[in-house]
Amino acid sequence: MNIAKDKGEVHSLPVEGIVMKVLTAKRLDEIGEYYFSHKLREIEEMNKAGKQVINLGIGSPDLPPHPEVIKTLHEEALKPNQHAYQGYKGSPVLRNAISKWYAKWYGVILNADTEILPLIGSKEGIMHICMTYINEGDLVLIPNPGYPTYRSAAKIAGANLVEYTLLKENNWFPDFAEIESNDLGKAKLMFVNYPQMPTGQLPTIKMFEQLVAFAKKHDILLVHDNPYSFILNDHPMSLLGVAGAKEVAIELNSLSKSHNMAGWRIGMLAGSQERINEILCFKSNMDSGMFLPIQLAAAKALELGQGWHDKVNTVYKTRRQKIFQLLELLACEFDKNQAGMFVWAAIPNGYKGGYELSDKVLHEANVFITPGGIFGSAGDLYVRVSLCSTEEKIEEAIRRIKTIV
Repeated sequence: MNIAKDKGEVHSLPVEGIVMKVLTAKRLDEIGEYYFSHKLREIEEMNKAGKQVINLGIGSPDLPPHPEVIKTLHEEALKPNQHAYQGYKGSPVLRNAISKWYAKWYGVILNADTEILPLIGSKEGIMHICMTYINEGDLVLIPNPGYPTYRSAAKIAGANLVEYTLLKENNWFPDFAEIESNDLGKAKLMFVNYPQMPTGQLPTIKMFEQLVAFAKKHDILLVHDNPYSFILNDHPMSLLGVAGAKEVAIELNSLSKSHNMAGWRIGMLAGSQERINEILCFKSNMDSGMFLPIQLAAAKALELGQGWHDKVNTVYKTRRQKIFQLLELLACEFDKNQAGMFVWAAIPNGYKGGYELSDKVLHEANVFITPGGIFGSAGDLYVRVSLCSTEEKIEEAIRRIKTIV
């Protein structure tokens, strides 16, 4: 022990190498590190060793936003008066752009002042919703397979989870009879996501109507996550387009995939005035709004027409054909009519699960594809492959995989 003497007093000083133990909050007990977070570290180490891994696992758009969007950001950021804190409800310019966008593409009328809340990415919105509505012990219905953040955010907020299984035989739609076999007395929220991630399943009006009827019957708030509706899909749909949906539903949306702006962190929440105000109560205590030039550039992006989406989807269609070739090499089975920026595929016999196939391809071919099990147990026998790589990289991935099959 180190001792310091000062005017006759003896003080104990910290011993080097001893780190104070601080216990994390119990809310994190069942929350592991996000799969892609630790997997990317593994890939980084492989790359340091000279492996040059081709990452076909993550849906981060590699294409840029429209030039006019970037130009708007640049011009607005040069103005000296654009750098202050912003309103908690976002710029009226952005809210009006979102309102017009919903009317044009989804046929949904939203009041720009009361029914729209811009977000710093829709992932932020998922957490805000959970913290706004969930009390300890409330039930939250989570899709299996589904986006892992629904599970983690609900658990952090104190919820008990009820998984509802999505099956290929049911077009990856909810089985309402199966869900109702549970005691739903404490059910508070239900997360839904169509076009569905990871399966790429498109919604139907009938299924959306069933969701709204189910939510009304059981007094459950629907949270529809809708970031993929413009990717390889000619008919974008919003759950809010169903009659009566605003009474029981809120919808998250995002510019990350539709406008190649993932790193910009621009999302939105749409719903009734009451729901928006409730969530704003939590959100306003968590952030101070987005940088105004980003909001104005986002508004410019939302003005883009059909030509923009056609151009983006032409690239994804070409890439998807090559991903089909890659998956056929691995003897996987898949639906060629999926939407979104991934291909969801069933693994062949002979593998214990998607993790085994994913690890084989990674360690033998230096190509990363995502095991379906990270999205829930219903995805154990699947893999998911991203379209967010160039044709050249996908072709190189194909060449590498040919050497191991």
